Amino acid sequence: MLRFAVYEDGSPARIWPVRHASVVGPDEMPVHGTVRFVESLLEVDLPAPEAAGLSLQVEIDGSGPDSADPAGRVTCQTCLLPPRDEPYLLMLELARHRVMRVLNKLEEWALFDLGPGEECMGLLDAAREAFVEAAAAAGSGLSPEARAGWGQADVLARRALALAMEAGEALTLKQAAIQGAKRSSGDLAKAAAKAESPSNALTDHEAAESRNALLGTVGVILPSPPQVGCWVPPARFDQTMQQLVTRSCDFISVPMRWLDMEPNEGVYRFQPTDRWIEWAVTRARLPIAAGPVIDFRADAVPAWLGIWEHDHETLRELVYEHVKTLVTRYRRTVRTWTVVGGLNTNSNFKLGFDQMMDLTRLSVLLVRKLQPQARIQVEIDQPWGEYASTEERVVPPLLFAEMVTQSGLPVDLLALRVDVGQPECGRSTRDMMAFSCMLDRYATLDKPIALSYLSAPAAPPEAEALGLEQELDPGWWREPWSPMAQCRWMTTATGIALSKPFVHSVSWHELCEGAQVHPRHDGLLGADGQARPALARLGEIRSAIRKNEPILALPDEPTQLTPAEA
Repeated sequence: MLRFAVYEDGSPARIWPVRHASVVGPDEMPVHGTVRFVESLLEVDLPAPEAAGLSLQVEIDGSGPDSADPAGRVTCQTCLLPPRDEPYLLMLELARHRVMRVLNKLEEWALFDLGPGEECMGLLDAAREAFVEAAAAAGSGLSPEARAGWGQADVLARRALALAMEAGEALTLKQAAIQGAKRSSGDLAKAAAKAESPSNALTDHEAAESRNALLGTVGVILPSPPQVGCWVPPARFDQTMQQLVTRSCDFISVPMRWLDMEPNEGVYRFQPTDRWIEWAVTRARLPIAAGPVIDFRADAVPAWLGIWEHDHETLRELVYEHVKTLVTRYRRTVRTWTVVGGLNTNSNFKLGFDQMMDLTRLSVLLVRKLQPQARIQVEIDQPWGEYASTEERVVPPLLFAEMVTQSGLPVDLLALRVDVGQPECGRSTRDMMAFSCMLDRYATLDKPIALSYLSAPAAPPEAEALGLEQELDPGWWREPWSPMAQCRWMTTATGIALSKPFVHSVSWHELCEGAQVHPRHDGLLGADGQARPALARLGEIRSAIRKNEPILALPDEPTQLTPAEA
């Protein structure tokens, strides 16, 4: 068991909300475990007496002298720690991990030549000093007497964590600026073409590690510039929607939820999808990404399909016929197929691992047979994998991605669904360094990455959606969610992602907000039809890519759309 002491204002906490908690094992792979708060301690039950870390949501104070600027309410984690009877100090361990991560990324991103005048280096030095002070105040902590100074140590550790978070994000933005410039100029692709494997490398892995260290990046290096797109709503098709898409997107993403395409068994509804695809092909001349074709999440499957959940042979036949029907109809128009999405979470249909891989294999090979020239991608939901710590019979997302890439299936891209700020499990907010590091982990699989679903809200979720004890509070980044907070998050996340040479494209979800019971607030148009700042920003991002200009250098506030444009 792992135990963590938690403090509030220098005293042991009487109440501590355990939000978005999960257990992390080696290689940041989630492992099964439970987390609970008992008498000022967080207790973590582990399946085996091995080192593990704790990931959970905490509120990060600002790092300035007056702490006027909050850093956010984000999910972060500790280092791997051996089980022991005595508790660890939570904030100290969170700060330790973040300082360690910043130091590791300095090496991995080949940023050794940053001088002391760089903002990130100054923040890192301050974070290390604050961490040393906190560690000294905490002492060994192996006895109640030794923990007498933990109240003061917690205060110091909070400041160390805030400084380390600021240092990490500053380093992430610095690396994105450098790498983005090299990508847009073509220098990175040229350097990769000239890079040679060292003669003393014993394995392909060693050769790849040497190459990555030389280039300051991991994964494949795409020679073409990245693209930006947006999800379009099948239920709404009008001239305003068309103009907004034409102004802002290189391509469109067309959802194909089984629930919408075949609401009743054997009865398809193609018309809402047909009109968007016909317009994109014949009038707008925009490429189309469609799918996921197979998605078993609760809001994507029709009720009639549920009766076959435990009859795999019949389910397999239905999947085959459904994929065949859609791809046959649209194979002359759709360029990119998201064949399966979210199977790794096993959140609705409870499939075995062999069944997940069987349906993935069946669907991918069928699409390749029906449309040999199509670009095929498999979508990974909840890429940080919190669900694997609490749910049985699930596959961690990185492991699922590894199995897909190592199985020999003709998959062209790995698609990631990054959906933050929503009151659901697995949708909590993370800082930008965690976002960048997550992309790097998937890039090690040597497949191009598509952010097939990128989303953040323009307003906080409704109180009734947060749960009885607000356990589903998704947190926020830098400031509580608002239209401008959404725009800033979009700019930063997209700038970081598209600076990476292995990222092929980003698709924002979604163009306009729907009328759900609990609105997601992630549309570029609000439910009232008013344009949000992120709508103009998406067009500015596309323009910056075409002009080889840095996305992260865009002004804080986007150009206002005219009433006619909005």
